[in-house]
Amino acid sequence: MNPENYLILAALLFAIGAVGVLVRRNALIAFLCVELMLNACNLALVAGSHITGGLDGQVASFFVMVVAASEVVVGLAIIVSIYKTRRSTSVDDANLLKL
Repeated sequence: MNPENYLILAALLFAIGAVGVLVRRNALIAFLCVELMLNACNLALVAGSHITGGLDGQVASFFVMVVAASEVVVGLAIIVSIYKTRRSTSVDDANLLKL
């Protein structure tokens, strides 16, 4: 398959994730859309690495995966703590951090 097709797929996945973050009001869905955007970045990095013939994109993709894994841990902990106190994962109801 042509590597440019992977870049088009990555752009499409990133756009779907961005629309999901902007439109949806549920924190879990927004969180999953952010993960979709990170995976689209990984796909673009690996496809770009394949086009140039180097390993730079694959190494950068590995670091993006490390950041995504740490984001999962922290993000889900915050969502669970908000759900315990508010019994809702709506972004509109999550005003716990206000003074």
